Formats: sequence, structure tokens, C-alpha cells
Amino acid sequence: MERTYVLVPGAWMGAWVWEPVAERLRALGHQARSVTLSGLDDASSEVSSIGLATHVDDVLAVLEEHDLRDVIVVGHGYSGVVVGQVADRAPDRVAHTVFIEAFLPHYGRSMLDAFPAGVREFELQAIADNGGRWPAPPVMVAADGQDLSVRQARSLVARFVGHPGRTISEPAVLSRPLEELSATYIVCEKDHFDGAIAADVQAMRSAPNWTFHTLQTGHWPMVSRLDRLTCLLAEATANG
Repeated sequence: MERTYVLVPGAWMGAWVWEPVAERLRALGHQARSVTLSGLDDASSEVSSIGLATHVDDVLAVLEEHDLRDVIVVGHGYSGVVVGQVADRAPDRVAHTVFIEAFLPHYGRSMLDAFPAGVREFELQAIADNGGRWPAPPVMVAADGQDLSVRQARSLVARFVGHPGRTISEPAVLSRPLEELSATYIVCEKDHFDGAIAADVQAMRSAPNWTFHTLQTGHWPMVSRLDRLTCLLAEATANG
């Protein structure tokens, strides 16, 4: 059965990071669109007006412009906060949501609220020091323990741009409990150095419409486990 996927990149990345996955999904007979969120196509653009709601609206605009329905919307890392809100806002268009090693949205809480207070303060200062953009990690940080070769990490990081900082510090807005979504969560095991999964993610294991899968790889599976990730996405359905 043909499915429609909207692939939303995580922090620092644009649609380009999803194109190899999108190409493989199309080869399997599906429709696939990858999205570049506002402020992530040009490292020199002004980002002071770009907030979390802007990124949610970016994805909603794609769904509406192309009149997409029964969509599987996919978020990675930061964009889990985005796609979770998109699914909440457009239940008539989104059939299923896939979170890939992603932050989850919680009403009144930002992505940064998932971190300890000291880390939040550090990241907020980094954003202030970098003109309102959250600075991308250096090559060795991106590669460390993440199942990437240094060459792969260099190629990835070379295309990163500073992420609009307001988007990670502004609170999410939801109209219904997250547990009510039809969702798949893909855990990238090597991204968890101590083996611990975030408590809010772990809690979703008991949600009736959520399914969990584990990839033996790090935070960037669209690079390190491209074919296996594509297979998992192709298997995702409205039933999990």
C-alpha cells in the first residue's frame, strides 16, 4: 500500500539529511517529502522572529499546500517536539507519527526543559553568544560513540547551520494527551551511553497506540543505518 511520508529534520539540519531515505521510500512506491524548517536553509539569516510555533506552522503548511492526508510524519531529535504538535493540530491529516531518538512535546515545556538546570543555562548562554542560534556540535562530538566514522561525521557537520535558538526554549502547546497519538518511537541505543531512556519516553511504552523499536546505532541513523531505518519507516502504519 502506498503511503505518504513527511520527513522533518532535527536541529542544525535541512531537508538534505532526509533525501537518501526519501529516495528509498519512493523506490518502494511511497510518496516522501523532506522539509527544511525556517532559519535552517541559510546560516546568515536573521532568526529572532523564528520560534517553535514557526516550525510547527512550516510543517502544517506543507500538509495543507499539497492537501496531504493519511500522512506518516517523521521527526528526529529536536523535531520530535515539532511533529508531535503537528499531529495534535492536524489529526485529519496525520495518521501516524514516528519519533526517531526524539524529544517529545509536553504542554508548557520546552525541549531545553528535558535537560538539567545547569545544562539549560549553558545552552541558553551559547545561544545568546551566537546571535540567537544554537551552535552545532563539532565533528568529534557528533562522531563520539555514535556509530559514525570521522569521515561521515565531517560530511554531516559540514552542512550543519546554527539552529534558531527560540525554538528549543519555547514551550510546546498540545490539546490532548500525547498518549492518544498513534505513534512509533525508534530508540537509537548507542546514543544512550548509560543505557537509560528518558523517563517521558519510557512512559509511552504503556500507551496503547505506541510501538517501540530499537536500532543498534547512534543519533544519526539516516547516515549510519540508512537501509534499516528506511525499512522501519516503510513498516510503520496507523497501528504502530
